[in-house]
Amino acid sequence: MKSYAWKHWKKSLSNLLHCKQHERTHTEEKPYTCKHCQKSFNQLAHCKQHERTHTGEKPYTCKHCNKSFNQLASCRQHERTHTGEKPYTCKHCKKSFNQLANCKQHERTHTGEKPYTCKHCNKFFNQLGNCRQHERTHTGEKPYTCKHCKKSFNQLAHCKEHERTHTGEKPYTCKHCQKSFNQLAHCKEHERTHTGEKPYTCKHCNKSFNTLASCRQHERAHAGGKPYTCKHCKQSFNQLANCKRHERTHTGEKPYTCKHCQKSFNRLATCKEHERTHTGEKPYTCKHCQKSFNQLASCKRHERTHTGEKPYTCKHCQKSFNRLANCQRHERTHTDGKPYTCKHCKKSFTQSYNCRKHEERHARVSSLKQKQHDDCRLKSRRDHQEPAATLGGKKSCVLSSLLEENSNQVESLTCWICQKEFSSEACVIQHIDEHMRLT
Repeated sequence: MKSYAWKHWKKSLSNLLHCKQHERTHTEEKPYTCKHCQKSFNQLAHCKQHERTHTGEKPYTCKHCNKSFNQLASCRQHERTHTGEKPYTCKHCKKSFNQLANCKQHERTHTGEKPYTCKHCNKFFNQLGNCRQHERTHTGEKPYTCKHCKKSFNQLAHCKEHERTHTGEKPYTCKHCQKSFNQLAHCKEHERTHTGEKPYTCKHCNKSFNTLASCRQHERAHAGGKPYTCKHCKQSFNQLANCKRHERTHTGEKPYTCKHCQKSFNRLATCKEHERTHTGEKPYTCKHCQKSFNQLASCKRHERTHTGEKPYTCKHCQKSFNRLANCQRHERTHTDGKPYTCKHCKKSFTQSYNCRKHEERHARVSSLKQKQHDDCRLKSRRDHQEPAATLGGKKSCVLSSLLEENSNQVESLTCWICQKEFSSEACVIQHIDEHMRLT
């Protein structure tokens, strides 16, 4: 009887404590105060956990890898990453989770419940953490500070991620290739490149993406939304990263430096690609023939030669292309757009390649003129030294004189020496070279 009575008394006491804790959520009473910073809490356990952030105490140790934690719950959650245990199951779709909080959050995606409300703007959230983070955008509070450089953050996760840039720690490892990452989100995104999973779907066209950010960016292309504006020229962008990158074209900032040759870049991706030219790394492999590439874009482009996919479509005639550059070049045939201009004569071209080739012709003609001018000067000096001028000297000087007088005709399709006509500038230059060899 005593044992039975004790069990019931203990249960009643536990219920009483929970009731008291719950009542404090209404009264906002916080009777427990941190010894170190005087912050108050409504539960003793929460106060103890907080004090360990000051002392650095980590009394709970993982059974499998001896990693230490300052909270028992965090230790238990970590141990499940070793055992693979997922004891919490969604009521609606039977998906399993290793944390109760994650399971509850997931269930709200089915019910649409958003029980947490911002104090400042009454916006609703389905996670308490998200609500707290949002409220800090109103207050400007940044309670989390980096141990290494004292930079402050409004989210603990961002602070932890930042600290890893100092320590070089990469605790998240890909299940398929053992590559390591300093952020769990980056590891998950990378694993999808192996599995092909694309869990995010566009609301407008049902196209799927492997990252939420890519999906959001794509949806803005439908809506025409460009929420990010350049500080310098007011040009708008639908991606923050593109806006930042564009602003660097104004400032000239190049914050990314190659580890091997100290060359600087204004884009991280470009810097990474450049570093691979030093290391020879080719991390991207074709799914069809196992050929490797040092750029993801090059790998994707190559894979299309196997699949025949042509994802880029002309706006004017619906013709499809497997490369964006080819599609843009084709569209200019409809609009007469010629964005590439020669430095020397301001002639415009639809393709950068044709513009470069045209400029090279100017350079060759300029070199030819200089050669003839130098030959003439050399011949003149010889004529002063030898009073009897030779026929060849006269011919060279005549050619030089013709060259000066007819410089504007060199860019035409007629030889200014013999007046012969040609179908291209390249043929004219080659023909003039023949004249020069005969002199």
